[in-house]
Amino acid sequence: MKPTDVPTRNFPSAWEECCTLQPHPDYDRPGSAYELAFKDESFLLREDMRPVRMQLELMKPELIQNELGVKSTIVIFGSARILPAEAAQALLTAAEEQGDAAGAAKARRQLAMSRYYEEARRFAQIATSTCAERGHPVFIATGGGPGIMEAGNRGAYEMGGKSVGLNIVLPHEQVPNPYITPELCFRFHYFGLRKMHFLMRSIALVCFPGGFGTLDELFETLTLIQTGKSRPRPILLFGREFWTQLLNIDLLLETGMISPGDEKLFHYVETAEEAWSVLESQPELSSASPA
Repeated sequence: MKPTDVPTRNFPSAWEECCTLQPHPDYDRPGSAYELAFKDESFLLREDMRPVRMQLELMKPELIQNELGVKSTIVIFGSARILPAEAAQALLTAAEEQGDAAGAAKARRQLAMSRYYEEARRFAQIATSTCAERGHPVFIATGGGPGIMEAGNRGAYEMGGKSVGLNIVLPHEQVPNPYITPELCFRFHYFGLRKMHFLMRSIALVCFPGGFGTLDELFETLTLIQTGKSRPRPILLFGREFWTQLLNIDLLLETGMISPGDEKLFHYVETAEEAWSVLESQPELSSASPA
């Protein structure tokens, strides 16, 4: 026998096994335990199979990103509610034409906040194009939804780069934005594992204004770095006015709730260009490898 005659596999794959299964009328009925364990949805969804489901949710994005060469990411956090400028302007125009004072006031606030959408989009463009030119691609990663998340994926897409979307199942369904690279668009059940994947490959985190979800992601990152559970990496907060009104860091320092130096775990920035300049000044951006 020639070496080339040896089959590549000695046994059929699980996929091949599933495709060639023969029906068994005596056993293919509700309540039967005859289904293959890894193909049995009712079995996999049992309460006591949660550890297996959590392992799968950890492994699937990990394996696929490894296969596709995703080694380093810059994570963009921010609100799903922030609109692109053109959409916010359209709402304002419509409200003004209808004489809707309350609607117009809300639309003006949305239009003012839309600058963050444009900065997130521009930042992703700069990061994607600059890293590609240097031959060391860094992937933009977001939560995969609309708003700031869309802006980040959109900026990478417009520069011809691939980007990651870590979406999550919510009661109000969050549809992935159209700019995520399809093979890097993942869907999570567990918030904890999703946040873990945000950090596993990140060399920097860029946080735009947002609500409870954004704060959750930001503070988990700060806590892990503060406690030494995760290596330090640059954390940028876009919009000093927003963040200093929301977070009283001086109070935390004065009352001893955080230690002197903890306030240096992050930097305030206002523009995409400033953000990229800060990142380039940080040794972590060039020297750090994924956690």
